Amino acid sequence: MSMTNASPSEAAQAAKSASHVLATLPASARNDALTAIHTELTAARDDILTANARDLDLARQAAADGRLSQSLVSRLDLGKKGKWEDMLKGILDVRDLDDPVGRVTLRTRLDDGLDLERVTCPIGVLLIIFEARPEVIANIASLAVKSGNAAILKGGKESTESFIAISRAISAALDKTQVPNAAIQLVTTRDVIPQLLDLDQHIDLVIPRGSNELVRYIKSNTKIPVLGHADGLCSIFLEQSADPQMAVDVIVDSKTSYPAACNSLETLLVQEAALTTIFPRVAEALVAKGVELRCDPGSKAALQDSNIQAADAADEDFNTEFLSLTLAVKVVSDLEEALLHINTHGSHHTDVILTSSSELAERFMSAVDSAGAYWNASTRFADGMRYGFGTEVGISTNKIHARGPVGLEGLMVYKYKIRGAGHVTAVYGEGEGQRRFKHEKLPL
Repeated sequence: MSMTNASPSEAAQAAKSASHVLATLPASARNDALTAIHTELTAARDDILTANARDLDLARQAAADGRLSQSLVSRLDLGKKGKWEDMLKGILDVRDLDDPVGRVTLRTRLDDGLDLERVTCPIGVLLIIFEARPEVIANIASLAVKSGNAAILKGGKESTESFIAISRAISAALDKTQVPNAAIQLVTTRDVIPQLLDLDQHIDLVIPRGSNELVRYIKSNTKIPVLGHADGLCSIFLEQSADPQMAVDVIVDSKTSYPAACNSLETLLVQEAALTTIFPRVAEALVAKGVELRCDPGSKAALQDSNIQAADAADEDFNTEFLSLTLAVKVVSDLEEALLHINTHGSHHTDVILTSSSELAERFMSAVDSAGAYWNASTRFADGMRYGFGTEVGISTNKIHARGPVGLEGLMVYKYKIRGAGHVTAVYGEGEGQRRFKHEKLPL
């Protein structure tokens, strides 16, 4: 992994050249590179966490001055909640996955001696622009190497010390392998994002990791395809037949286990029939965890006989990704109203129904227009590692290509290969004396 202050165009050209080499390396060479990255990062742990602590000190000061959000500070902390261990484990998990390159997904005999194959191949050059989240460097490097893609990374200034330390370790690792160092590049030059976004002749896909402002800016300022999501506005519909303790457990986990994550709960929709039976227990458990409830009139009225304090919800609260211990609560009459709210106000990320009715659950999961649709499970399961992808480059709410947590499969496209023996199209057709195609499906 090279840290470069070269011009964006030079960096992109170097990455493109490296991608052509990387795409032809055998799986063993790519796996060896991941082993080397894991080894070097393990050895550099103290240096990296010390660098991360310097970033955190500056970030906390910026947050205290109102120049940085608390959610970004939380995402920056590499030593928090096992994040370091998860980062390292993700590298080995990716290494041990099946090779995604060169898988034959279709085979057809067009005619005798003329066979067609569809084969998976890397996208090419990825541009990853991220804020905070220093572990993104290791995640992206692992997935890129395994999938045969080159990657250019541009991080935010709030994590500079961290990603430079991580980059040095990854660069030292790649120097010992067959993977070209230029295949994974960290751009250190400041204020080059507009130039990078203009390089559609060299860069094949942009993956933003950060605030909705960052993602919206990128989507509005490039011709390169963008994979990502602007908001993580996740909702849970609490249906009247849900088991009360299960509802408490799932909702509390969804909201409080990591509030700054894009897969944390932001809106709770309570069926009117559950207002006096289940909702008070849920509200009590949330408040005990420090959650501020912003309730519509119906849900606030349901709490008036308790000691639970709730604020009045404003209309904008139901369109807000709080990324903190704040939760918007709204009463709905039934499943259809819940779906209408989610499909209108949600961000198509991950949404949940809590119910004992399999019929309602299946209707919800079919009708909700989201990348993740869950029944009786926490929104926090929307994660590449938890899906068994090893790790992820991000979560996509796109309607084409990859959707949801994007792992190796989402970094692959395909090409068609034909093997012939001098065949030409002129002899094929429906006229007299012309050949007909066989279009015979062959086993993979």
